[in-house]
Amino acid sequence: MGSTAREEMSRFWEKNTRSNRPVSPHVTIYKWSLPMAMSITHRGTGVALSLGVSLFGLAALLLPESFPHYLAQVRALSLGPALLCSAKFLLALPLSYHTWNGIRHLV
Repeated sequence: MGSTAREEMSRFWEKNTRSNRPVSPHVTIYKWSLPMAMSITHRGTGVALSLGVSLFGLAALLLPESFPHYLAQVRALSLGPALLCSAKFLLALPLSYHTWNGIRHLV
């Protein structure tokens, strides 16, 4: 006669408890390396870029005014050149990193 799923699970957990093995490896057992960090950063920048493009597209569809109107509002804030350059850098950095890391991966 066949056993139930509950009995199978019970046998499985009893066997693992007796053998004193971990269920699965934990992140702490891995030694961090540069390729691992670059892969994680590549995925993070990809997600951030896709979210940014999606939000920009959604804003273009839903906001009542056109782009020049909002650009004029940003210019009216009279932000300093250091803040503007920093903002431009923070926008360009994920795009550049993701692009160059993607090319490196393909090569």
